[in-house]
Formats: sequence, C-alpha cells, structure tokens
Amino acid sequence: VAAVILETVVGTNGIIVPPDGYLRSIRETCDRHGILLICDEVMAGFGRTGKWFACEHWDVVPDILTLAKGINSGYVPLGAMTVSEPISEWLRDKFLAGGLTYSGHPLACASAVASIEAFREEGIVENAAEQGEFLAEALPGLAERHPSIGDVRGLGLFWGLELVKNRETREPLVPFNASGDAMGPVVRVMKAALESGLYLMTHWNVVMICPPLTITREELEEGLAILDDALDLADEHTV
Repeated sequence: VAAVILETVVGTNGIIVPPDGYLRSIRETCDRHGILLICDEVMAGFGRTGKWFACEHWDVVPDILTLAKGINSGYVPLGAMTVSEPISEWLRDKFLAGGLTYSGHPLACASAVASIEAFREEGIVENAAEQGEFLAEALPGLAERHPSIGDVRGLGLFWGLELVKNRETREPLVPFNASGDAMGPVVRVMKAALESGLYLMTHWNVVMICPPLTITREELEEGLAILDDALDLADEHTV
C-alpha cells in the first residue's frame, strides 16, 4: 500500500464528518507502516469548516493535501497540492514529469494570493467558526420540529440535513441516485425555499448548508427561517 487517499470531511456524498479518533487512527496506522496519507480538502479546505483546513480539527497533518475551490473562491480555475517537508526534500534533486499546459499560471496564482490575504485581513475563517457555532446550536432545534430530518451533521459552515421518511428506519426521503419524478419531495422543498428567496443545494436526500464564509448571523437566521417553513413540505411525506 503506497498511500491512503480520503476526503477529510466527505462533501458531495452528503457532508459526512468522521468520528473523533478516526483520522488520528489512520494517521498512526500510516506512520506505522510507512504509508502516505493524502487528504482531499478541495471542498472542506480554506475555512469551510471553521479552520483553515478540516484536518486541523483532529490535529492530523497529512503528507499531501489537495486543494481547489476555496483557494481563490473559484474566480479563476486553480487547483493545488502541498506536500510535507520530507517529500519536498526527496523531490529536490529528482525530476518529476508532472507538468500541465497551464501549470503555475501567474493569473490563477495571483488570485490565490489575493484571496489568502483577504481571508487573513477580513477574519473570514474566524467568521466561519463563529457562524458555525450558531448553526451547531440552531440546526438540532430545526430537526426537533421536523420529523423529516433524520440526521444533522457538519462543522463550521459545512452542514448536511439528511431527509428521511421515517427516523427509526432512516429510509431516505428520496432513493439513492434518484432523478425525475422520484426527486419530487425534495424538489418541492427546493421550490418553496426559492420562492421565498433561498437557494438550496441538495444531493438526493441531503440538504447541504454551505453558505458564503462572509455570511452574517442575521442572514443565517433569515435563511433558516425560510428553510424551516419549506421543510413542512418534506414532513408531509413522513410515516
């Protein structure tokens, strides 16, 4: 085994936060057997979870970290990877044939530098942490009011509400990989929210709460109030 590759916090598949001790155990296992740990923080990195990188929540330092999206807010296409000092030293006198046509593009890299400066000067990561604490308190209350919410999980400004037909069986509100009419119950929730001014991002039966990292408490309260009303439609499908 050369490497273990994982998303620190799983994104597209439903915003799944690992249990405490999970990443630390993987790090220790990799160290014990000489295996590289590669953490994908394309979605979770750059403040999304209330820290610069999600792995910091568990004091885990990967050997390789993959980055994109939040590195420059997506204004210019850019992806990056960072490596540990031992890997950097090993590569120092070796040729790595990994170039791409637009590698190290000055415009893209300049946008990342500007974004990182804004993160620091405007306290964006700190704001994500502060607003995330509010969500951590508010979302369980939302779940208490709506039987269609089977699970609440997340960190910072990276949360998922799993919608179900039945909390005891955890049967999803819509099937895995649903499309068309099968997505009806979730689409109804999305349309109701949009009519009230809130755009929801969903992945099958998971409502993803991933607002801008600059969001204010007042804006979050307004959005949650709209979501609260829209979820009444999901409750109609519970048994």
